[in-house]
Amino acid sequence: MPTKNTQKNPYQFALISASLIAIGNYSILLLFYGYTSTSLIISILIFIISFIIIQYRIQGFLFKRVKELYQDLDMLDSTQINKSSISTDMDSLMENIEEFAKDKKIEIEALKLKEQYRKEFIGNVAHELKTPIFTIQGYISNLLDGAMNDKELLNKYLKRTDNSVERLSYIIKDLDLITQLESSTMNLNISSFNMIDLIFNIFDHLEIKSSKRNIKLVFDKKYNNEILVSADKERIGQVLTNLLVNSINYGRDKGTTEVSINDLTKEKLIVRITDNGEGISKKHLPRLFERFYRVDISRSRKHGGSGLGLAIVKHIIDAHNENIYINSKPGVGSEFSFTLHKSL
Repeated sequence: MPTKNTQKNPYQFALISASLIAIGNYSILLLFYGYTSTSLIISILIFIISFIIIQYRIQGFLFKRVKELYQDLDMLDSTQINKSSISTDMDSLMENIEEFAKDKKIEIEALKLKEQYRKEFIGNVAHELKTPIFTIQGYISNLLDGAMNDKELLNKYLKRTDNSVERLSYIIKDLDLITQLESSTMNLNISSFNMIDLIFNIFDHLEIKSSKRNIKLVFDKKYNNEILVSADKERIGQVLTNLLVNSINYGRDKGTTEVSINDLTKEKLIVRITDNGEGISKKHLPRLFERFYRVDISRSRKHGGSGLGLAIVKHIIDAHNENIYINSKPGVGSEFSFTLHKSL
């Protein structure tokens, strides 16, 4: 394959070809007529005409071939192709093709990664749905086989069946929500509200759950004034609930989960949820907001939930064009934080 320095573009080729034709013609005229000014003028005219014709024909030929090449590679829309948009210079063409190949390689790798995540997601959905369904099926079979006559067993199995149905309901509800968030079909109801009141309400709602683990839900300090933000109150409430539930599930018995609100900029504030729980290994952090991703599978399923809580949190924050962060250290605890716009 010729090196870049030895490749000739159409202009150079036409120039050399026209020069050879003109020199050949001038040599013949010298041989038969000797040196005259007319012979020189004729040779110059032949050079110019030859150069124009050769250049035009080569450009036309190469344009046709290069156009076909670009269309074969799907590099350009055929309706937008014209002679000014396609370079027939070999060096430029090679650069374009190399750049195209590099872009396509990146796209292929991204598609492979998406396909891998898609397969994982389908497998996870199947597993998450299968577990409660099989559990329900097992309890019903036992009841039909005679356990229904034992009042104590009947109540026990019905209670466990109810828990499995509730878990199944959580999964389906969260799957529907995350589908809406990912497809951008959910409209945010932006309003101004007091974050302190919202957090207090969620503390009350989670009091029974946290008391079972002897985990205290507290503010970092007493907030005497309102802290108004501009966001979708219901969705931000869901973000806070999911993060606090996650903190309770992986918290330390007799531990503490603390919520703080601080100014970040003139327009934004940051909400931090900090616990002194188990903490998360660094290797898990990049995938923590993926659907169904679990750091400890056995313990995650023990606490119930859909496995979509943190993925939903990430999508809601993204839908608000805000950011979410996580800092965590095994054995020390975790801190989730997210930004919100102040209501000015």
